[in-house]
Amino acid sequence: MKTIKYELVEGIATITFDEEGSPVNTMCAQWQNDLTEVTGQVVRDKEAIKGIVLASNKSTFFAGADLKGTMRLQSTDAPKVFQEIQQTKKNFRTLETLGKPVVSCLNGTALGGGWEVALVGHYRVAVDNPKIQFGLPEITLGLIPGASGITKMTRLLGLMGAQPYILESKLFTPREALEMGVVHELVPGAAALRPAALAWIDAHPQSQQPWDDKNYKMPGGTPSNPKIAGMLSVAPAVLKQKTRGLYPAPEYALAAMVEGAQVDFDTALRIESRYLAKLIASPVAKNMINTFFFNMNAIKSGQSRPKDVPRYKPQKVGILGAGMMGGGIAYVQASRGVPTVLRDVTAEKAEAGRNYSVKVTQPRVEKGRMSPQDQNALLSRITASDSIEDLKGCDLIIEAVFENRELKARVTQEAEPMLAPGGFFASNTSTLPITGLAKASRRPEKFVGIHFFSPVDKMKLVEIIRGKQTDDETVARAFDYVQSIGKIPIVVNDSRGFFTSRVFGTFVMEGSAMVGEGIPAAVVEQAGIQAGMPVGPLAVLDETALSLSVHVLDQTRADIRAEGGTYIPSAGELLVERMVKEFDRNGRAAGAGFYEYPEEKGAKKYLWPELKNLFEQPGIRWDMQDLKDRLLYRQAVETARCLSENVLTTVHDANIGSIFGIGFPGWTGGAMQFIYGTGIDAFCARAAELADKYGPGFSVTANVKEAIRNHQPTY
Repeated sequence: MKTIKYELVEGIATITFDEEGSPVNTMCAQWQNDLTEVTGQVVRDKEAIKGIVLASNKSTFFAGADLKGTMRLQSTDAPKVFQEIQQTKKNFRTLETLGKPVVSCLNGTALGGGWEVALVGHYRVAVDNPKIQFGLPEITLGLIPGASGITKMTRLLGLMGAQPYILESKLFTPREALEMGVVHELVPGAAALRPAALAWIDAHPQSQQPWDDKNYKMPGGTPSNPKIAGMLSVAPAVLKQKTRGLYPAPEYALAAMVEGAQVDFDTALRIESRYLAKLIASPVAKNMINTFFFNMNAIKSGQSRPKDVPRYKPQKVGILGAGMMGGGIAYVQASRGVPTVLRDVTAEKAEAGRNYSVKVTQPRVEKGRMSPQDQNALLSRITASDSIEDLKGCDLIIEAVFENRELKARVTQEAEPMLAPGGFFASNTSTLPITGLAKASRRPEKFVGIHFFSPVDKMKLVEIIRGKQTDDETVARAFDYVQSIGKIPIVVNDSRGFFTSRVFGTFVMEGSAMVGEGIPAAVVEQAGIQAGMPVGPLAVLDETALSLSVHVLDQTRADIRAEGGTYIPSAGELLVERMVKEFDRNGRAAGAGFYEYPEEKGAKKYLWPELKNLFEQPGIRWDMQDLKDRLLYRQAVETARCLSENVLTTVHDANIGSIFGIGFPGWTGGAMQFIYGTGIDAFCARAAELADKYGPGFSVTANVKEAIRNHQPTY
């Protein structure tokens, strides 16, 4: 066997998971075959066995499913997948119903299929290490825990108790697992696992799972319990509201939980297997596995980071500008232990920026989630100042001032001399090309874009922009800085709007253009929601400020005029310009945009009634599928253009950036995976249809199509 080692010594059968040539154990095809073989051997050795120990020879216990194998599945493979899942469960059931005590020795993390392997044990003993994680994250990958995870966790915790761990993929530490009752004993280190297991086996010569006891009752009751039935009657509707019908996995998981709770254990396992087999080869599952597992791991492992550059850890970071963005960056840094200097033109403004950290942390203190001591420690790491001298010795300074080239140049020249030897400078611009901003720097090779998203404390993504002169060391150090403060870095090359702002602009301006075509604003917003965007394009425009969009438009016109050209705005840009300059509708912060924002406490925003009179065309016809496709295809085409122009250099940066930066729907796997999941030829054909109807923004040129094909991932 290539993935499992088996020993029978003095009545103890030890099954050790140890996949050859892999840093972790997975449920690959070879493991499934080996599990069947070792289970057969256990049955043959039954009379000589006093107990069974499940162990791992890796630093983790078990990693879960073979996701590369999953990516190769076709829809026609569902029957085969069902049989394979059922065979694995048959092996699990054979081991746990043998009448012999089975102990899982959890030396490290066990997630997904790994936790399902752990649940085979009648007794689970784990190393008491808060860095170890257990749980079932399958829903986040578009899958369900289908190797007995749903059935067992529901029977261990009850229908209500299991929901956070199944439907929300909530993970837990060994100590939390002990408190939940899904781990039975903690030990200080891996060396103590086996002695604890042997002691339990000696004390329990015969053992069984709780659900195999004739007196077993499900915690909280079955679906026939009136209280449970009442909750379950609304659960599907609540779930549908969250998923918008675009994510089948949570709905399948809930169905497997409820249906399985009404039948015997083995029938529940079959129900679970059917749902997984149907789901595992679906496009949505593949899209989500590709991006949330493979693409995310590519970023975490530093594939976008220049190689052969020593790792950097920030020692003291300065921030210029204490507005909402600067205050947010200061909070995130301080919460990760980074000494921070927050500088603004007056002490009052700097202190107001520091108080953003109070605003974020105070509710946690009041709810007991953060101690006053920890809050004070965090605040002590932020020095609010109006003095440029306080920036002396910073190894990184980030300017986060208003989007004005002259202002940014002035603060750069003023602050750059304060850098420690070897330090580097960054701009938090969202649209202005870094190469142009770097002209104000004495050392443009040490000047980089670090684009945070607002609100900084909630948005996970940070876009790192390499200017034409930015060197590898500076890009690598920016990447390390972003990871050190708990954010997700993507790396792009310089251009107007970079990647995220450029693609985001196509989304909101396509929505604006629809309004200009006479389509009701409410329909436009609904198209965005139904496509899977977090909110509609008009609401997003209001949040980011229509006035900012017009400022960027004016800056773009001026820049291209200076280069000897003429910028021709899109229909959407012209409508937004009218909203600002003609109707004084500047966005949410100004209290008026595409929406009205009542001042009454608790009153909800509503679409500006005048939109109907100004722009709607009575009797106009629209196709909702066209509207949804316009919003998604326009972004995907622009992302592919970024790839063909070398603004983007990797698909993983494109997918992760589009989801975490601009809210591209997670069910698609990101803007590039949307193309690959649709099929390149099918995508290009549909894009051509949209181009014929709605303009060249949807056109996929030969160069762009070639870039799409050249970057297509293989598994």
